Amino acid sequence: TGKCFYTFRGHSAEIVCLSFNPQSTLLATGSMDTTAKLWDLEKGEEVATLNGHSAEIIALSFNTTGDRMITGSFDHTVAVWDVGTGREQNLLIKMPTNNNATGKYELVPKEQSVPCLCVQLWDAVTGTHIATLAAHSKEVLDVCFDYTGQRIATASADGSARVYNAETKQCIAKLEGHEDEISKVS
Repeated sequence: TGKCFYTFRGHSAEIVCLSFNPQSTLLATGSMDTTAKLWDLEKGEEVATLNGHSAEIIALSFNTTGDRMITGSFDHTVAVWDVGTGREQNLLIKMPTNNNATGKYELVPKEQSVPCLCVQLWDAVTGTHIATLAAHSKEVLDVCFDYTGQRIATASADGSARVYNAETKQCIAKLEGHEDEISKVS
């Protein structure tokens, strides 16, 4: 019908990203104001404000059960949130050491982190690093899992997208042809 049910207001800057939970009962919004918000779609009300990032939130997604959510920020961190409580569960940061000459990585304070040309895979519950997916020649701008959790897609400033097998961590498809950066993948 084209009827607007609700207009959600509460962020103090532009909304950059959004996602429905798997049950379509919540909407999550990420903003340039450094916060994410959860909105109840039945009542049209704000449920929680997720504070913790020091820069814009540029990506967010629910897990397959909808009880956790991740946010990615220009502060070069990824936070894992408990949707029920609105509390941060883990803050994931990864940065190459020694200019990556050794190929080793360490967890660092978020004020020291830098953009990465690769994707870091983490266990969202334990905060344990699982793998590094490296294939792009410029900064990775977006990443997502497919609905089954079997594939990972990446988008990059190098104008390409990649698809990885989540189990083997191998690149199974290189998608090239854009003349400029790919900022989103879904």
